[in-house]
Amino acid sequence: MASQNMPFIKNLASSDSKIRKSALTSLQTFLSAKHIATTLSPIDILKLWKGLFYAMWMCDRAIPQQTLAQELADLIYILPRESVVPWLRGFWATMSREWTSIDVLRMEKFLLLVRRVVGASFRWMKGAQDGREDVSAATKTTASSKGKKATKSGKEKSAWDAKRVDQILDMLAEWAFALDEDVKEDSESEESEAENDEDDEDAKPQHESLRKEKPKKKENKDPLHLLAKKIPAGLKIHALDIWVDEAEKVGMLDFEGDEEALKIVQRIIEKIEELEQRTVSPAIRVRSKDSLADERLPGNDKKQPEEKEDEGWGGFDN
Repeated sequence: MASQNMPFIKNLASSDSKIRKSALTSLQTFLSAKHIATTLSPIDILKLWKGLFYAMWMCDRAIPQQTLAQELADLIYILPRESVVPWLRGFWATMSREWTSIDVLRMEKFLLLVRRVVGASFRWMKGAQDGREDVSAATKTTASSKGKKATKSGKEKSAWDAKRVDQILDMLAEWAFALDEDVKEDSESEESEAENDEDDEDAKPQHESLRKEKPKKKENKDPLHLLAKKIPAGLKIHALDIWVDEAEKVGMLDFEGDEEALKIVQRIIEKIEELEQRTVSPAIRVRSKDSLADERLPGNDKKQPEEKEDEGWGGFDN
C-alpha cells in the first residue's frame, strides 16, 4: 500500500494535540476497514507505528499520556483477527528500534505504553472478545472471582482461544523473551554459510564446475526479522518486570477455576526459564530469576509477614 494512502501519519507527530487526536481518529477508521487492514505490508505497519511512536513522544502530562497509551494498545480490537499479530510484531519492532533513543524524561510514558500493549495482548487471548467488537467492551478487565458459579449448562466455558494463545506466546518468544544465543547463532550461521560458499568455489576442480550446487538457505527479507535481531536489554527487562502484573489483571493467575490459564502461565514460565539459562546478559538473568520467583506464580510459596515476639519490658538502659 502506498504511503500517500496514509496522509495522517505525519499528523500523528504534530506538536498540536488537536491535530494528533484527529489523526488518531483517522487511523482508527482506516484500520477498521477489513479490506485495508488485511493488506497492510510489514513496511506499512512500521510506518504507522513510527507515527504512533512520535504521537506518544509529543504527548505531555500524565493523564493524556495514560489515555493515549490505552488507545494505542486498544487498536488491536479494531483490527480483524488475522491482522492483530502482524500489528503487534510491528509494535515490538518499532520499540526495539527506537528504545535506545528515548531520553530519561520520556522513558516513563513508553514504559507505560509497553505495559498497556502487553496487557491488551493478554486480554486478546480470551476467545470471548473478538477483534471486531466495540473497544470499550473489550478493554474492561474481567475480574474473575474464585467462587464464580458455573454456567447454566453446568460446564465452564473456556475463556481462552487456543490459536490466539499460541500466536501471542510465539510473539513474546520472538521479541520480549527472545534468546540472545538464537539471535547470535542466526547471524553467525549466515556469515559462515557465505564463507563456506567462497571456500568451496576456490577449491572446486574445473571438471566439477558442472556439479549440482548446494541449495542455499532462503534469504528472509522480512524487515521485522532483521529488527528482531536487535532487541535492547532494557526492553526485555521491562517485559520481565510487568508480565505477571498484566497476567493477573486478566485473570490468568486464577488457577483454581481455570486450568487453561495455568497451562498458559506454565508455558510463559518455561520460556523465561530458558531465557535465564541461555542469556549472556547478567541483568536479564537476574530479572528473569526475580520474575520466576514471584509469589503469585504456581509453585512459589507466599511470604508470610514476620511477627516480632514481644520480649516484654527489659528495664531501663544503662
